[in-house]
Amino acid sequence: MAQAQVQAVVFDIGRVLFHWQLGVLFEKLIADPGELEWFLANVVTEEWHFEHDRGRSLADMVPERIALFPQYEAHIRAYATRFNETIPGPVEGSHELVQRLAARGVPLFCLTNFGDEFFADFRPTQPVFDHFADIIVSGVEKVAKPEPRIYEIVEERSGLSGAALFFTDDNPANIAAARARGWNAHLFTEAAGLEAALIAEGLL
Repeated sequence: MAQAQVQAVVFDIGRVLFHWQLGVLFEKLIADPGELEWFLANVVTEEWHFEHDRGRSLADMVPERIALFPQYEAHIRAYATRFNETIPGPVEGSHELVQRLAARGVPLFCLTNFGDEFFADFRPTQPVFDHFADIIVSGVEKVAKPEPRIYEIVEERSGLSGAALFFTDDNPANIAAARARGWNAHLFTEAAGLEAALIAEGLL
């Protein structure tokens, strides 16, 4: 078999390595399903959360949100202090793929939209990250997928570019941005599909 052109694998974190859902925390705090749905659509939304992914500090975001929704002050503060509870566990099969790649000596990187403050609390709880040579975090870099600059940062930090990088992410826009840079990119839906793609590339 010809040697694989891919020289490193880049993983997204949320919904690829770990399940993530804001509702997992807030269903503990809001008993009424209708109220919970409204809260997640209007108060602590994924769109608002993305501001932290892009580098806005919680010190800016939280008081501003409380001012808009004072009746939910305790819930908004819980978002800031209990974020790890929005991450209920690993995506089935993904960590095993990381371990198999690492055992074969494949260089591994993460490229994640993740707030810097939240990642600082989450990273120490998860030994799987020890397998990665570098983790590029949007909140640290102040730029998020699918903006081209964060892909450039991966290239700079890894010393690789184009088809030398195999990237997997659950978001089609993030995959499209990677492909626009010539990366080999796989839209993640479940671990079995990713495993097949890695085998096809000669990585497993």
